[in-house]
Amino acid sequence: MAHKTSAVADEPIEVLFALHPKFDLLDFAGPLEILEWARHDKNDESTKAFDCTIAAAEPKVISEQGVVIGAQITYKEAHERLNDFDVLIVVGGNHDAILKEKSEPLPIIEAFAELQRNDYTRERTLMSVCTGSILLAEAGILAGLSATTHPDYLTKFEIVCSNAAQRDLQERTDVVEDARYVVNNLRFELGDEDENPYIRRKSDAGRRPSAARKGSVSFKGSNGRRESMARRAAMRLGGLRVITAGGISAGQDAALYLVSILVDEDTANEVARFVQHEWVKGTVVDGLDV
Repeated sequence: MAHKTSAVADEPIEVLFALHPKFDLLDFAGPLEILEWARHDKNDESTKAFDCTIAAAEPKVISEQGVVIGAQITYKEAHERLNDFDVLIVVGGNHDAILKEKSEPLPIIEAFAELQRNDYTRERTLMSVCTGSILLAEAGILAGLSATTHPDYLTKFEIVCSNAAQRDLQERTDVVEDARYVVNNLRFELGDEDENPYIRRKSDAGRRPSAARKGSVSFKGSNGRRESMARRAAMRLGGLRVITAGGISAGQDAALYLVSILVDEDTANEVARFVQHEWVKGTVVDGLDV
């Protein structure tokens, strides 16, 4: 695959799904379904917004529910091609075995974050679904950030976050309860606040939606503006956007948020309508949507 600097209207955004044995099926299938239906132009089937690739250690990987998924690339290939991807999605399930064995997807999580630290000229997103956030915590990604997980695993999540902070001598994670998803290091979009639909603060509730251009054009611009690069360089993780979704079906809501910021909100709403899913919004950490 040729090196790509940004996603534009006629170029799909490259997404890598990292699967492991006994992953939760809906953690994977829900976001995949959302992303596969997104189009830059809903009336033109050729304008596919996302190109999704599945990575696993073996050619076939079995879910906790017994469904076998065929991988398109191995983790070795995924590491070699990592710079091709704009988004890495880590799913939940079987996290104890991964923590014990220090196996994939832990190494690729760390490599993706390191890629952003070393190359802040790109806009990249790391997203976890359900207990996938426990793997992000173990990898040291969530230090100083806000994050969530499946509500039944909040105590486990807090312990892993705390242990990682002590191990790495980093700040603790602000664990958020009752959130469908939590977004950190949002997205770069320059301009006047009143004209920018993606400057989102807690005080923004009830604001009139802006008609300003957003989505893929902004995504393209954020990868080319000197101001955007400078801001990203000063942020945690080189400006890597980090999204953690809550339990299982919450991954679909987080995926819709991803569509809204990388394509546009109208497209996200159209996908939600088509798949007959009521989009429940999550928490966007206070500050510029960068």
